[in-house]
Amino acid sequence: MRASVVRALRMCAAVLLLAALPGMAFGQAALSNRQCRPPAKQMARLELIFGAGRGATRRAFMAFLAKEVTLRFPDGLSLFSGYGQWRNGKGRIVQETSRMLLIWYVPDSQSETRIEAIRNAYKKRFHQQSVLRADSLSCVSF
Repeated sequence: MRASVVRALRMCAAVLLLAALPGMAFGQAALSNRQCRPPAKQMARLELIFGAGRGATRRAFMAFLAKEVTLRFPDGLSLFSGYGQWRNGKGRIVQETSRMLLIWYVPDSQSETRIEAIRNAYKKRFHQQSVLRADSLSCVSF
């Protein structure tokens, strides 16, 4: 493997590990039983991992982001590019570029509907089997 590819893979792994640390340090059960230190407040943390194959170019993804995500979560988000792999139903390792969307939000009665609408729209638009979803709680301050 070329050194530049190895460096890129290590960087992506480090970014994903750093993004996961708050969830590991303050798991949902532990956080729900404690208060956040001011000025932080408790917010839901949503991670969505999108496979970037099948026509999900940067331009197409940014259009999807504006149309499907920003309208549903207009308060802000972070987007990370990386590498992903998984074993498909036939036992084959599939590798592709991936994008991780990170959103902190205050849950309301429509949160679940908005999140699932994003996942379903992506699967339909880019012919994907799934969009990985991870939920947790975090103490957040801006």
